[in-house]
Amino acid sequence: MVGTFRYGIEHECALVHSDGTFADFTNVGFDVLQGIVDALPEDPADYPDLRIGDQGIKRKRWYVEGYERFDEQGALLRCDPKGIEIRTRIHGSVADAVAALRADLERLAAVAAPLGLRVVAVGFNPVRSAYPIVPPLNAWERRHRLGSPEERTAHLHMVTYGPDLNLSCPEIAEPELVDVARKLTYYSPWLVPLSFSSPFRDGAAWGGLSARTSVRTGRRPAVMVFLAEDAPQVDADPSLTQVARIPAEVGRVEFKAFDSCPDPELYGELLSLLTGLVLDRTLPGRRTTPDAALHQHVAGAGLGDEQVHAGTGELLDASRAALADRPTDLSRLAALRGRWERRECPAVAMLARHATSGTFVG
Repeated sequence: MVGTFRYGIEHECALVHSDGTFADFTNVGFDVLQGIVDALPEDPADYPDLRIGDQGIKRKRWYVEGYERFDEQGALLRCDPKGIEIRTRIHGSVADAVAALRADLERLAAVAAPLGLRVVAVGFNPVRSAYPIVPPLNAWERRHRLGSPEERTAHLHMVTYGPDLNLSCPEIAEPELVDVARKLTYYSPWLVPLSFSSPFRDGAAWGGLSARTSVRTGRRPAVMVFLAEDAPQVDADPSLTQVARIPAEVGRVEFKAFDSCPDPELYGELLSLLTGLVLDRTLPGRRTTPDAALHQHVAGAGLGDEQVHAGTGELLDASRAALADRPTDLSRLAALRGRWERRECPAVAMLARHATSGTFVG
């Protein structure tokens, strides 16, 4: 019986200045954010769970998320920041992963506050919709930025904020992992509305609930599975599979399509939902790439659409049946079902707050 799951959370944090302005690549420098990261502790025990990366920026559980620019010889020139990402280690339970994220969010907030920066959660930059690549990519950058679907669209992430919710199970073979990725890609449009947190763009409510979903899905993956170097990869645009970059990534299923959530507990509920869907053997849908048109419809309508609401309910039912012998997951799933019954997502509360206070993020 499959049942030994491990979990990790990668959460992209947005920041707001003390005067209420949104902090992004236009008004906060890399050095300021790197100074925050430098003041946070480094724990050698985080490795080998976490990847450091080629430039050494990702040396801690916290790192500056941004867009790197290089010279003609491939030397790093600068990194335009969008915020700070937090990565948990790999944990043996959903609860431990959520607790680790919550603790590291508190540490980050405590270090950022004296610099006049507040940590917030939002799925899309509420005041600007695009990151301009200035100057245009040089020849070296074009060779390295155009080599994969994800590199070609890397600039999109500069205005979007979301989590990577990671789960792995050593008892699941690689061909089945690819099938799981296809299943979650197919059902992504009915999963993501539970997380929507981007009802603003270009300084106003745009009429929907997830600008992030509307802009990115179809061009960026909904799900990625990391396979061993010698395993067959799926040729797709956007990618469905990727060669694991460190041993700890082998066998990881990464759900990438949720919006950033203000309450880490919601991530825990969503991880339990995903666990049930991995274990499920009844759902027939499969896709290699996300259905962009359906995602864009859902981005506007959310759970207010009766068919979308019903589809999400069917996934909750399937997950609950598959989690019958996992009481802690069932408890989190029951809380998520309550959100679904209330047609609740963070964007609804954000719009209500904006109507009374004029603020975009809490």
